[in-house]
Amino acid sequence: MKNLIKVKKLLNTYNLDAYIIPKNDEFFGEYASPNRLKTISNFSGSAGFSIITKFVNYLFVDGRYSIQSKMESGKNFKIIEIPYHYPKNILNTNIINKIGYDPKLFTRSTLERYFSYKFQLIPINTNLVDEIFQEQRNKEKMFFKLDDKIVGESEHSKINKLFKVLNKNKSDSIFISAPENVAWLLNIRGQDNPNSPIPNARLIIDNKKNIYFFSDTKKIKNIKKQIKYNKISFYKFEEFYNILLKLNTKYFAIDKLTCSVFYESLISSKFIINYLEDPIYNLKSIKNKIEIENMKSAHIKDGVALTKFLYWIKQNKNFGFDELFLEKKLETFRKASKDYLYPSFNTIAGSGPNSAIIHYRSSRKTNRKIKKKDIFLCDSGGQYKHGTTDVTRTVCFSKPNQRIKDIFTRVLKGHIAVATNNLNKVNKGYLIDKKARAPLGKINLDYGHGTGHGVGFFLNVHEGPQSISKYNSVEIKEGMIISNEPGYYEEGKFGIRIENLVFVEKINKKLKFRNLTMAPIDKDLINEKLLNLKEKNYLTKYNLEVYTKISKFLNRHEKNWLRNSI
Repeated sequence: MKNLIKVKKLLNTYNLDAYIIPKNDEFFGEYASPNRLKTISNFSGSAGFSIITKFVNYLFVDGRYSIQSKMESGKNFKIIEIPYHYPKNILNTNIINKIGYDPKLFTRSTLERYFSYKFQLIPINTNLVDEIFQEQRNKEKMFFKLDDKIVGESEHSKINKLFKVLNKNKSDSIFISAPENVAWLLNIRGQDNPNSPIPNARLIIDNKKNIYFFSDTKKIKNIKKQIKYNKISFYKFEEFYNILLKLNTKYFAIDKLTCSVFYESLISSKFIINYLEDPIYNLKSIKNKIEIENMKSAHIKDGVALTKFLYWIKQNKNFGFDELFLEKKLETFRKASKDYLYPSFNTIAGSGPNSAIIHYRSSRKTNRKIKKKDIFLCDSGGQYKHGTTDVTRTVCFSKPNQRIKDIFTRVLKGHIAVATNNLNKVNKGYLIDKKARAPLGKINLDYGHGTGHGVGFFLNVHEGPQSISKYNSVEIKEGMIISNEPGYYEEGKFGIRIENLVFVEKINKKLKFRNLTMAPIDKDLINEKLLNLKEKNYLTKYNLEVYTKISKFLNRHEKNWLRNSI
């Protein structure tokens, strides 16, 4: 609350009616450092923004965080759910006109979407939150290079692919503003994120295929000689504008979704801007055969860890332990693999009413002991050498009531509908999403998140452009990896989600989803009477595949338990 009051005082200092504080930092990744939004609002979700005015504080979040935001920030903030309401629909222009923002933290397209042209948006180069609170930054950690044998393609090949796309779009040069795209293009990774091997770096590539690499130069000692591309030079972020002045080009491509107002202003002062979605998003969404094989390997290791955990928690009826203990216990099973590095996101280990919070994270304040009649939802994943996993399982510890079994089974039916979808006929995310929601829709139920997100190869666990959601029309193609995770959540009572990662494979000229995730689904929660023959056959085949692939890594008791799940 003290930080909030200090920001309000600064509104007068800068002659502002309001100030915008986003979740993201200047690299627009999922994890922000510093997390200015949490500093001001106490909101810890992965997406959202606040608007501080002299009289009212607003916190804008999507449906995933409607419950969480009320719990964490409802005392001091008015919670508004997007996309149903944007600031342009909420703020009174008679009272609020001058709105300040940090130009390094916003793109022009974001500002236009949220505010239209109804307000006077004023860039403030000094961040107001940083003026009152300086979060300690992570220590300098080195970038590192991945061998071509691991990623299946050299940086030369990737750069040539990128230029073919640029030439079609009449762009001489391009600014790669998203660090994960820099990582993919040059086959490098970093340690600037708590859950993703992201190197905070940016690139300019000019019309002669010269690459200008911008980063903290202390972090690049290990990769300078390892990058085989010989037309690359390295600079500090502060040297960006000086390099622009030396370039002899005309049309400059930028991605309006990740290029900040700050960088767009610098580039537009000298060049003609061509707004273009960074082609790397599409290029890296298609995994090659080596990447797929590495991902399969990572999922076997992850499946073994999760199955051992599920056996332990079910067999020993460990409903007396608390959420934080179970989170650490699962981590212990994952750490048994020498290739496991760290979680791919913050583990969601929610029991009873906490499981109804879609992106819940247990803390000392919210941690609760598991009760015998609780539903326990565990959404977790890992970063491995070399692969990224994400899996959700929902389990019970005693005979669940019929309504919960029926709802769980309808979620499972939606999950199976996605897994068995005919991609040759239905290959757009929004159409597949309808299939996932249909079984719940028959009893007028739904869930407030997308059905699936793209997943990177030893990169971000959430990536685009592909997704299975109500609004995504990107074509699902061979080599894409995507999650399959329908669910249902009843506030204050329980939550259900079933998630596997799948990849798209072409078999006899036909595209099919194939499961990467190898872990059993809790049979105790299934009402088999609601499953048709096709669904029963799918479930038997899936459980048999799990057993075949991971049983040799289990002890005798675990193996017998897994066999009984078929």
